[in-house]
Amino acid sequence: MINKLEQKLVTIKNRQGKALIPYIMAGDPDLNTTVKAALTLAKSGADVIELGIPFSDPVADGPVIQKAAARALSAKTTVACVFRAVSAIRKESDIPLVLMTYYNPVLQYGLEEFTASAHSTGVDGIIIPDLPLEESGPLHAVLKGKNIALVPLISPNSPEERIASICRQSSGFIYCISVTGVTGVRNNINTDLARFTSRVKKYTDLPVAVGFGISGPESAAAVSKYCDAVVVGSSFVNMIEKHRNSEEMYKIIGKQASDIKRAVNNAGGENIAAL
Repeated sequence: MINKLEQKLVTIKNRQGKALIPYIMAGDPDLNTTVKAALTLAKSGADVIELGIPFSDPVADGPVIQKAAARALSAKTTVACVFRAVSAIRKESDIPLVLMTYYNPVLQYGLEEFTASAHSTGVDGIIIPDLPLEESGPLHAVLKGKNIALVPLISPNSPEERIASICRQSSGFIYCISVTGVTGVRNNINTDLARFTSRVKKYTDLPVAVGFGISGPESAAAVSKYCDAVVVGSSFVNMIEKHRNSEEMYKIIGKQASDIKRAVNNAGGENIAAL
């Protein structure tokens, strides 16, 4: 059975639209801010929201998100706290919610317990950057039982057979990393995205998203020509850090979301077909 996350992205794809997936760190600077920020993004053009669970060793994240995780941990944000924030968001919005975490917190929480909490609070997908395909079976099985997508990440240097294997076991969407290395705003993305996403599309009909390095409306519009959704993280996390003590922050991130959504939908051009 198709889950809500996948259905939302497929619907946008079938309408020839482009989806926006903003990322924010849960608990930065506190959970009340996270809930209000997520609801602001949901009303400002976001189609899916990705919430980071803070972890002390975020190996896939650059300095901006690392600092956000440290601030959230300093504010005593735990996995259970993040589930409470999800519940609060869900009371006011049905936007699909994806948690981005590392495998250690999931293991410590317990696979069954984590999945049960995710299901009961309204989580639609999970992203775990440090969980390789070969070790994902136990978590994938329990998530599938609750119709929660385990969203994979594929890097530009992944060999063909690995891309095929990942796509065969995927649900929700395919997350293509635009650059090798960690998250963070970049001035240029040098990866041949047309070739990269075309390689992925040969093996899946799932929506394909591109993230890492997208800084704002212009870069999002450029990237969106090769995918079905763009993931924007460090840009929003930067804004929250800079303006976190001001009510103006919600207007700023809301405008950024609206501007990016408008840009990707106005970018024009067709998705590059599978080669």
